[in-house]
Amino acid sequence: MTGFLTLLYKELLRFWKVGFQTLLAPMVSTLLYLLVFYHVLERSVDVYPDVAYTIFLIPGLVMMAVIQNAFANSSSSMIQSKISGNIVFVLLSPLSYRAIFFAYILASILRGLLVGLGVYLVTLIFFDVPLQLPLWSLLFVILGSAISGVLGLIAGIWADKFDQLATFQNFIIMPLTFLSGVFYTVHSLPAGWQYLSHLNPFFYMIDGFRYGFFGISDISPYISLLIVAICLIAISVLAIRILKTGYKLRH
Repeated sequence: MTGFLTLLYKELLRFWKVGFQTLLAPMVSTLLYLLVFYHVLERSVDVYPDVAYTIFLIPGLVMMAVIQNAFANSSSSMIQSKISGNIVFVLLSPLSYRAIFFAYILASILRGLLVGLGVYLVTLIFFDVPLQLPLWSLLFVILGSAISGVLGLIAGIWADKFDQLATFQNFIIMPLTFLSGVFYTVHSLPAGWQYLSHLNPFFYMIDGFRYGFFGISDISPYISLLIVAICLIAISVLAIRILKTGYKLRH
């Protein structure tokens, strides 16, 4: 386990050394989202019964920050290693491709958890946010950050330069996040848009995570858990396969 723990420590140290950029900045930007929506839409949007719009918004913003930062952690680390050439030292080590995979993903999960926890604690200064089922929310935030970390690893391996990585993030991750129910409940959408929302795996992450706060969700949390787990397994198998074959890493 020495090699695995060393690589994991390296990945953790990579984002911890620039904590103002990787941890504090996402907290500030998410808080700005919250304050803007609070002043503009607090009295204009109805969501769950007896739940104010701002309180409804907080779990979505927390999960959005988790998703974006978990993706950024693994994707930026991989592409920087490829461009600088130091990925060769990881590949030449006696580490298995599974150990490499889990080191990158665990680091992404931890960064996502730290950012999400920071955003949540900051919101508690201004708002009384309920958390009825904390273990349920923790389960979804871990699964959600793991999925984003795996997607980031795949994107980092696929991309040859930062422009390609930005394309992946701007045209896949960002739309899936913003159209997943972060800012609204899908029941407020027309039938066609509701159907499209149910095709978005990020919707199930956020809906299940929000269930832990209010005990209310747009669909059954067990269905959300099943779909999120299946998505994580599927893309993890793909990522491990890519690492095993050395796609864009050894060739």
